[in-house]
Amino acid sequence: MTSALPLLRTLLFVPGDRPDRIAKAVASAADGVAIDLEDAVAVSQKAAARDAVVSALPTLPEGGPVICVRINAMDTGFADDDVAALEPALHRIDLVIVPMSAEPDGIRRAAELLARAERAAGADVGRTGIIPLIETAAGIFDARAIAAADPRVHTLAFGPADLSRELGISPTADGDEFLFARSQLVLAAAAAHCRPPVDGPHLDLNDADGLVRSARRARQIGFSGKQVIHPSQISGVAGAFAATPAEIDWARAVDVAFTAAEAEGVSSIRLADGTFVDYPIARRARAILAGVR
Repeated sequence: MTSALPLLRTLLFVPGDRPDRIAKAVASAADGVAIDLEDAVAVSQKAAARDAVVSALPTLPEGGPVICVRINAMDTGFADDDVAALEPALHRIDLVIVPMSAEPDGIRRAAELLARAERAAGADVGRTGIIPLIETAAGIFDARAIAAADPRVHTLAFGPADLSRELGISPTADGDEFLFARSQLVLAAAAAHCRPPVDGPHLDLNDADGLVRSARRARQIGFSGKQVIHPSQISGVAGAFAATPAEIDWARAVDVAFTAAEAEGVSSIRLADGTFVDYPIARRARAILAGVR
């Protein structure tokens, strides 16, 4: 089940027509690897990329990062062939990323394609989850319905490149221009009881400071991780999403005090520094500790 998958703090994209890079990406420190059949692959190479991915997947080591495949958008005419071609390797694919997701019917259609392929392959129906990639204004405004469109939806992901083109704006590291849009995704995922969403990539590979600033901002808003487009970005993003020593110390103090209070039948306490703690605060502290264990 996709609910058992780890948080995708770093989701590394790699072209589907470069099997050598797929193996290197899987050997990296990324939490997830997104093998791309969409933008990274020329139209003339779509079929070859599908074959390369299906050949590469069985050779990947077990117990590595979460394996995702980004298919083509549902309205391109390529998505059906993408999913059908992936049928022999679906047992190695944890999540399918559906780009340009702008309405829930597209996600339901993707789920139907996956179910058909799983049945044909004799695989567990429903095993492979879906990440709708929200890249348009229409998708932002329909994000809650998209997140709730099908039980396969694991979380949402943000795509700033197409949205910035649509809006006629330039993305920045601080991301203030996308604050409303990104917040919509965080709220939509929470309302649909999905995992926190994955933020879009920082596209300037030479801007390490901007990368970290962007990742910290995304974490502050409520994202669980960030897409990365090069292995050199992994450590900066992972560090930005990791709990700080001060946060860990706070979480431990809350957990110890609240556990003792619970044992005495008390569920509302005040710490020595004046912090009020009840169940929501205790759950937050325990979630921080769970992420570092």
